[in-house]
Amino acid sequence: MCENQSLTSTVQGSCTVSGMRPTGPLHIGHYFGALKNFVSMQENNKAFFFVADWHALTSDYADTSRINEFVDSMVLDWLSVGLDPEKCTIFRQSSVKQHAELHLLLSMITPNSWLERNPTYKEQQQEITTKDLGNYGFLGYPVLMASDILIYRPSWVPVGQDQLPHMELAREIARRFNYLYGETFIEPQAKLTPAAKCPGLDGRKMSKSYGNGIFLSDTMENITPKVKSMFTDPARLRKSDPGNPDVCNLFPYHILLTDEQKQAEIREGCKNASLGCVDCKKIFMQGLENFLDPIREKRASITKEYIHEVLAYGNDKARQAAEETMQLVRANMKLA
Repeated sequence: MCENQSLTSTVQGSCTVSGMRPTGPLHIGHYFGALKNFVSMQENNKAFFFVADWHALTSDYADTSRINEFVDSMVLDWLSVGLDPEKCTIFRQSSVKQHAELHLLLSMITPNSWLERNPTYKEQQQEITTKDLGNYGFLGYPVLMASDILIYRPSWVPVGQDQLPHMELAREIARRFNYLYGETFIEPQAKLTPAAKCPGLDGRKMSKSYGNGIFLSDTMENITPKVKSMFTDPARLRKSDPGNPDVCNLFPYHILLTDEQKQAEIREGCKNASLGCVDCKKIFMQGLENFLDPIREKRASITKEYIHEVLAYGNDKARQAAEETMQLVRANMKLA
């Protein structure tokens, strides 16, 4: 069980937990925004990473036909970029029923007003107009998220800036539970992960739902036409026009994939019009190929049987840790 050292002297180091919704293939924005951090966190922490298939139902409840497929493909992506089941616990949320039990219990003590003030809830209701989000699952998903976190009693949780309201709600729920039933949960600290700017091919945020991403599973044959059509500096209509890398949709990827010396050359060539957008895209394609080649090689060696073995092994480990916490929860609530 993940416990903060202040509560037990038997656990050394720190513990962390994070999850992702299986709603489609992962793109390179997922890698630089989250998976790269997952890989580094598994080295020095007791780390739990879960496929959040119940969370996928909050918005995709009307069609569940592809969730199993997306679960497998997500774990395949995770393993191909370097997550190691010997170093971290990889599991499926719905296979650890203790998450649902804790969600039910925490929902009993969470005021409606806490959920209704959630800024993400309001924003997504306005932005996602193609789905009916007027369900409790969507309103109450921060309580399920709090359960996912608190059940492993982590010291800290890696999140982006947009997830800070959810983390604060998880801390408030933990605080309220401890007040009502006695010291049970650690109030986990949010650890901001470095922001990685990965704009989509069309200039919007890279998103599975927008279809504007470069996916970890893409072949170079898939990628070439995508990159050729990629937006660059909108004011640079001809190669002879000077460009501005700071407003270019492509240059952020050079920051992620190209060495600093070459970045400086690209920046200068763009500004003085000695380097055209087509040339810049060719450099990007080469960097992308160098980045994706080892991922593809690893991916080709992973079978579906191995994915299921990894999940079965991780599910067992997660259930054991979660059940230890639930025994404490039930005892403190006088439900044992």
